[in-house]
Amino acid sequence: MGILDFLSGQFIDVIHWTDDSRDTLVWRFERQGHEIKYGAKLTVREGQAAVFIHEGQMADVFTPGLYMLETNNMPIMTSLQHWDHGFQSPFKSEIYFVNTNRFTDLKWGTKNPVMLRDPEFGPTRIRAFGTYSIKVTDPAKFMTEIVGTDGEFTTDEITFQIRNIIVQESSRVMAGSGIPVLDMAANTADMGKLIATTVSDVLAEYGLIMPEFYIENISLPPAVEEALDKRTSMGLAGDLGKFTQYSAAEAMTAAARNPAGGGMGAGLGMGMGMAMAQQMANPGAAGPWGGAPQGQPAGGPSAAPAAAQPAPPPPPVEHVWHIAKDGKTSGPFSKADMGRMAADGSLARDSHVWTPGQDGWMKAGDVQELAQLFTILPPPPPPGV
Repeated sequence: MGILDFLSGQFIDVIHWTDDSRDTLVWRFERQGHEIKYGAKLTVREGQAAVFIHEGQMADVFTPGLYMLETNNMPIMTSLQHWDHGFQSPFKSEIYFVNTNRFTDLKWGTKNPVMLRDPEFGPTRIRAFGTYSIKVTDPAKFMTEIVGTDGEFTTDEITFQIRNIIVQESSRVMAGSGIPVLDMAANTADMGKLIATTVSDVLAEYGLIMPEFYIENISLPPAVEEALDKRTSMGLAGDLGKFTQYSAAEAMTAAARNPAGGGMGAGLGMGMGMAMAQQMANPGAAGPWGGAPQGQPAGGPSAAPAAAQPAPPPPPVEHVWHIAKDGKTSGPFSKADMGRMAADGSLARDSHVWTPGQDGWMKAGDVQELAQLFTILPPPPPPGV
């Protein structure tokens, strides 16, 4: 060691740290022989904490401010050194500056898919990724549990372990939430808060907290996403038959516009388009090539007739009846019910009945449909027979 280096170590009495790396969590103040001059000035800026390590033991921790390193400012150091009275000689101690700012935009993601049981898709695999932030809240515990004697400790040295904790907790929360995969996007904020709370409890043992945690995306395997896209497309298409006809007409129109086809292509496109339009208007008509209608065989013994058969008339609508008696109504009754009541005498010709579509109450004997119920039994034989 040269004389100038020795003198500079003795006379430099200002201890501070400025950082522009954006990823340094802990930095050790380098001093020749770790000698700190009694009465030196210690500057701790906002977002920092200074931790003194004396002979391998945790000593004093200084929060932001300007300090004169004397016995009254270093109670733990004074106790370790047995400084009962003031002194003027230098002392040896390691000083670590801890960055207590928030480190943001740290990445996390599930390396392997998370298995869960979806109420709609059944057993499903999903992936998730996002960002988070960390902050040192207990510099002394962080130095003891994580840093040790590392002269410069960066975020890369701890984010791998934090990511493992996040993946474990996020997998547990997502798999046990019971939320359908299609609804998870609407609940990422709540799940993120739950995961951040659980992870922060673990990080507290390291002197850290996780003030922010974001789930940016939850995705399905490519095969499942492809099937889901097809299902969505089918829903948007609506009637697949009409959608197919519309797509064919669009393709024919595009072919007619093809300059390479010339006038023949234009005429063919117009003819095919008109035939398709006619078929869309009359589904029972022949196909665009003059053959059988789409969906029917073109020939053979089982071929459909050229002309569509008329549809049978709809079946007659059976009436139901209501009966008015003693100021009260009962029903509805079918015609079979009315026949049984006519047979046992509970329905007479002068009973008032009504059916939907009838103009007011009428006597059962005046309703043609019911009058026949009272003539089922044969009349008495003619006289003299």
